[in-house]
Amino acid sequence: MSSPGLELQKAIYLKLRNDVPLVTLLGGAKIYDDTPQRTEFPYVTFGRSVMRDWSTGTDKGHEHIVTLHVWSRAAGRRQVHEIISAIEAALHDQPLSMADFRIVNLRHENSDARRDPDGETYHGAVRYRATTEPQ
Repeated sequence: MSSPGLELQKAIYLKLRNDVPLVTLLGGAKIYDDTPQRTEFPYVTFGRSVMRDWSTGTDKGHEHIVTLHVWSRAAGRRQVHEIISAIEAALHDQPLSMADFRIVNLRHENSDARRDPDGETYHGAVRYRATTEPQ
């Protein structure tokens, strides 16, 4: 059996990569775990992920906190907010396909948008909470 955290990341990646509104905003399927050098803005990256035991006395399960980062060089925060909204529409309470696990729930927890210290880049962070259990 594979890692529930890795399977969840793969499922999120596939869902976002195939989401037409998001891909249109990004100008392509620019969703990365490891960002290629010289990637054009805007794009989305996987950030920190946390996995905790969520088992009961009789059933195994995991709780996940997944952070996605949005990167933009457009003027102002508008583009970051539009991309965050597209990510939320694609993921919040939506089904995901996983091989060895099943999504119990996938919920948007919070998001924020800010200007990075370089003064040119706008950065959004989107956090999701998911729970999974073996199939």
